[in-house]
Formats: sequence, C-alpha cells, structure tokens
Amino acid sequence: MQIQPYLFYNGRCREAVEFYRRALGAEVTALMRFKDSPEPLPPDKVPPGSEDKIMHASFRIGDTEVMASDGCGEASDFRGFSLSLSAANETEAEKMFAALADGGQVQMPLAKTFFSPRFGMVADRFGVPWMIVVVA
Repeated sequence: MQIQPYLFYNGRCREAVEFYRRALGAEVTALMRFKDSPEPLPPDKVPPGSEDKIMHASFRIGDTEVMASDGCGEASDFRGFSLSLSAANETEAEKMFAALADGGQVQMPLAKTFFSPRFGMVADRFGVPWMIVVVA
C-alpha cells in the first residue's frame, strides 16, 4: 500500500510542476489538460476557459510520486500537513531549502536540532508546506 499526495493548485499547476523541476529535479511522468480528456467533462464541474489547465499531472521527486491538478475551482489552501523531504547531507538540505524558499516563506530556518544536523520548515511560493531534514 502507498499513500501519494495529490495537490490542487487552483490554476497554477503548470507553474508549480516547472518550479519543482528546477528546485528539486522533479521528473514529470504524466501531464493531461482538460481538453485532452478522452471523455466529455461535465460543464458544471469544469470552469469555462479551463481547457488548457492541467486536469492531472504526476511527477517524481526522488522515489516519491506526487500527483497534482489545477482542480475545478477549489481553493488551494494547503493547511494541516507538510511534505517531508529527506536530504542525504547538509549541503543537499541547504540547496533544497533555498530553492523551496525562493518566493516562499521560511517558517523555521534550517538549523541543527537534537534529531538532525539540519532541519527546517518552509512554505513554497504556492503555499505548500515542506520540512527538510538530513537523515543521519
């Protein structure tokens, strides 16, 4: 059994996927726009003008598959969870933290803790909360 995050970006999915490609080396494994659906979509569920928006995307960060979409008008209020990203060493942690913090908001600066040589928390430019930790 696996649990995979499915994130809704309220119209900014393509931008988010590109950001994670640059910031974390994410590899896009699937991308489908609403207009590419093999079946007609219910007009009451898909906002007008959404044809070029992302209906479904999948990308891999390390060994984890993350799924994403522009959604169908839902708010993108990422609260009540964090994505935890394990780094092999302090240099890697600092690089990932800085990349995610670009345009985002640092919630806890990357620093030494009793459980890790580097741990920090940041919400990226889309509001997705991340915890970066060096696993020793």
